[in-house]
Amino acid sequence: MGRGRYSSASRRRTGRTTPFPRGIELFCQPSGWQLFTERNPPTFFVAVLTDINSERHYCACFTFWEPIESAQPQSHPRNGDGEEEEEPSSPVQPAQLFAPKSLVLVSRLDHAEVFRNSLGLIYTIYVDGLSVSLENVIGNLLTCTIPITGGAQPDAEDEAARTISLGAGDRQVIQTPISDSLPVSSCSVALLFRQLGITNVLCLFCAALTEHKILFLSSSYQRLTDACRALLALMFPLKYSFTYVPILPAQLLEVLSTPTPFIIGVHSIFQSETQELLDVVIADLDGGTVNVPECVHISLLPEPLLQQTREALSMVSVSFCPVSGVPAPWE
Repeated sequence: MGRGRYSSASRRRTGRTTPFPRGIELFCQPSGWQLFTERNPPTFFVAVLTDINSERHYCACFTFWEPIESAQPQSHPRNGDGEEEEEPSSPVQPAQLFAPKSLVLVSRLDHAEVFRNSLGLIYTIYVDGLSVSLENVIGNLLTCTIPITGGAQPDAEDEAARTISLGAGDRQVIQTPISDSLPVSSCSVALLFRQLGITNVLCLFCAALTEHKILFLSSSYQRLTDACRALLALMFPLKYSFTYVPILPAQLLEVLSTPTPFIIGVHSIFQSETQELLDVVIADLDGGTVNVPECVHISLLPEPLLQQTREALSMVSVSFCPVSGVPAPWE
């Protein structure tokens, strides 16, 4: 397991730029930078970093794997006459190794689909060698105007104002909330209900409102981000002011021992590291379960409000946006 390094970085030069977060390489490969003997399919997820001013930065990570060159053979030892000794040839050839490389887009705005499409386009141009200038595409991405509000379904007159193109034959329509105070949740809320069920989601909702520690587990980084985003959306208009890390890197797992409330997501391969957390409510997104420790008491909604809420959610659950349950490409 190694460490990542920066190969290049581009910034948008405006009056209010997004600083390049320190330690961002930890979030590009939350499980650690490793070499693989097979080329893995590309992956995409969005990590969320919070700066000292409590402002969130959305770091979209598109990772693909490239073959690395084998180590150059060392010089042969010399004999007593100063001549190089020939080593017997080995029939075993070194295995081909593949190293991860990440395309990262940092933004103050939360538009996951735009991030996915833009980084996917850059990746396609790079891999397929399309006759499109990468410099121009990246320049258009950094200088495009992103509307903050205006509504999710623009009319024909406003659609052009919410359409961007990176100059590679692409066209992306940005869906924005009616007000900048509304959370951008997309289908994350519906997905959370389908993964955990109404009763479990209401339990997490009450746990968040009563300042308990909440930990999400999943084998998909994007599911972790979506679940954390959904929980914050359900709390609207209240704002969560405690530790919020949808994807926690392996090097920072000690954060789980903090005495303050949090909403954190961790890859399921580190599930064994969470067994000794006695005061943390753990939600397994892959298994659809929520585990509340014996020493934790969560105050649920009072009756009859709780039963009325369950019935109302059961009635509208059929209207949730379709979620197949099959991981999307690059998830």
